[in-house]
This record gives sequence, C-alpha cells and structure tokens, in this order.
Amino acid sequence: MKTRVLAGLAIAAAATVALSGCVQSANASNAADTSGGTTNLTVFISGDTNVQDLWDKSLIPAFEKANPKIHVSTSIDLHGEHDAQTQANLATAVKAGKSVAYDLVDAGFVSTAGKAGLMAKVDDSTIPNLKDVPEATRQQGGDSAIPYRASSVLLAYDSSKVTDPPETLDELLAWIKSNPGQFAYNSPSSGGSGGSFVSTVLAKYLTADEQQTMQTTYDKSLESKWDKGFAALEDLGPSTYQKGVYPNGNDQVVQLLGSGQIAMAPVWSDQFITSQKTGVIPKTVKAIQISDPSFTGSASFLGIPKTEPKAKKAAAEQLADFVLSSKGQQLVASAVSGYPVIPLDSLPASVAEQFADANPSQLRLGFQSDFAADMNAAWDAKVPQ
Repeated sequence: MKTRVLAGLAIAAAATVALSGCVQSANASNAADTSGGTTNLTVFISGDTNVQDLWDKSLIPAFEKANPKIHVSTSIDLHGEHDAQTQANLATAVKAGKSVAYDLVDAGFVSTAGKAGLMAKVDDSTIPNLKDVPEATRQQGGDSAIPYRASSVLLAYDSSKVTDPPETLDELLAWIKSNPGQFAYNSPSSGGSGGSFVSTVLAKYLTADEQQTMQTTYDKSLESKWDKGFAALEDLGPSTYQKGVYPNGNDQVVQLLGSGQIAMAPVWSDQFITSQKTGVIPKTVKAIQISDPSFTGSASFLGIPKTEPKAKKAAAEQLADFVLSSKGQQLVASAVSGYPVIPLDSLPASVAEQFADANPSQLRLGFQSDFAADMNAAWDAKVPQ
C-alpha cells in the first residue's frame, strides 16, 4: 500500500535528525542544580515550534525579569515524535531514583505519566495560583498535572466558498463527498487537528461508555470497535485533497486554507486565531464547532518529574505558578491564543472578550495516549492508498 502524505520542507528532515540527539540529552542525568547562585531550569516541550516560541519569546523573558536568580531554557521534541522513548527513559530514571535533564514538562503525555507515578504531585500549597483553576479542569489531568492553557479543534471554512457550513459530523462527511478535493486533514501522527478528525470519526461508531473508557483507561481489545470508523475514513480518502493526499502537520493544513487550495479543514482553535492575526489565513475563513460528536479539545498540562531535586523543584513550581498568574495567562492568550484556565474576570477585558465562549472544563476529550498511539499506527496502515 502506498502512503500519500504531503512532504514537509527539507528543514523538517534536518530537524528530525537533530531531535534524536536532543531527546537523548533531555533524558540524561540532571546532575547540576545551580550555578553561581542562579538556578537553571529546562522546560522540555513535546509539540510544535509555536509552543517553544511561547516559552522562549514570552513566558521565559517575563519570568526571568521578575525572578533574576532563575535562568530558564527549553528543549523540544518536535511534534512529540519521540514521546514513547521519552516516557520510557523517564520511567527508567524514576525507578532508579535518578533525576533527568529537564525540570518542567510541557507535553501531551504529562497526564498519563503523572497517573503512572512519574510526575510529582502538585497542589496550591506550593503553586498558589492552582486554586484559581476550575476543579473540573484540574481533574482532567490528575493530581500531578498543572493545566495552563486549553484549546479545541474547530471546523474552519472559507465563507466566500461555503455559505452553509456543516453543523454535525454526518453533515461534514456528506459535504466532503459532495465537494471532492476541497477538504484536507493532516496525518494524525503529524498533528492533533488531523488526529481529532480521525478520532471523531471513530467515535461516531462507539457507545458513550466505550468513548469514556478510551478517554481514561487502556483496553486494547476495544480497538476492534474502530473497524467501521476506519472503513469510513478509507472510503472518504478519494474525496479529500488531491484524492487522498494528507498534509504533514497542522501548519500545512492552515497553509492550504490560507492559499485557497481547499475550502474546509479541522484546525486548532488557538492556531486559527493566531493565523488570522498574522494574515496566514484571510478573514473570510471562519470557524465553528460541529456536534454529534464534536471535535476534541482539552487543557494542556505541565508536569514536574517525580525525581526532581528539591531546590530545582521549588523553582519549577515558581515558574508554573507564574504561568498561572494573570500576567502569564495574558501572555499565553497573546502568543498562542490559548484559552485561559483561570477566571476571565481576572484578565483584561480585551482578553476576556476574546474567550468569552470558551470553557476548558467542558471540552470533549480525545483518546488516552496509548489508544491515540495505536490509532495513529492503524490509520497509517489502513487509510492512505
């Protein structure tokens, strides 16, 4: 079977080679706690470059200005391509009682790692601003995860071409078949917007109990329930962009929308807002949430490795607390258009108005990370032609 995935730029290939070493170094021993009276912290990021920019260009400069004795740097595993390796190395380190070469983790696996006992438990005694995060949002990640922003996947469409956009998943699937070549989603392993589309189609054929189980636990035997959904996705392929070409990552989907090559696609809410601010996509492109079922969304979490040395753990908690402050949340909203996770009335009116309809405690969750990894592999094997 020939997989047709839209190729990335040459720089992406080079970055992948470099990341292998980056991930290995990020899982090495974290021996040096402080240097010259300054505490050095590393934020390990599993995600896209926009998240690294959030830290490097917004959060870290503001935090260091307020805390000159703490120096923060970042390390990134682009798109989380090495998540399984990172988690395995973290588990090995925790079992051996050794620290790792990062102090705060910004990754999709934080919740799972926390529930597996690999992250330190957190509460508002050491991270005071956690008290302002809704309990339902905190419960999504468990007692070792720190919610710090939220987002959801939306259906973006070019209103100059689409005057009556689909409102339900069934209507969307029908629209795609009636408008061949005008819809695209990225391969699920390359980005969460495509992953959300795939998991939403699979969820269409699951009971509510099956969906809840796949969101919270792992039972591989349930994956046979995906067969109808994957058959629907395979059948849909010839009606998608260029008869089954799947962009590599969230960014390429947005670029196709912005250039007018497609008229509709699933996109992250924060990326959509940012792309309109920067002019990557025109104002004629709108976004809505579908229903029955909706696309997925949730909070993003930070975690502190369980074996973090005491002095550095206190500094990492201080950094996390800053991110949850009004100033930190404003930076998150401005830099990546992330939904704030603290009450909107604690933020400036301009920020509050932008997210007035956002409620991160009422977002449909995606599959648990083990299910998500299996889903990505199954999609690769079953869907592209």
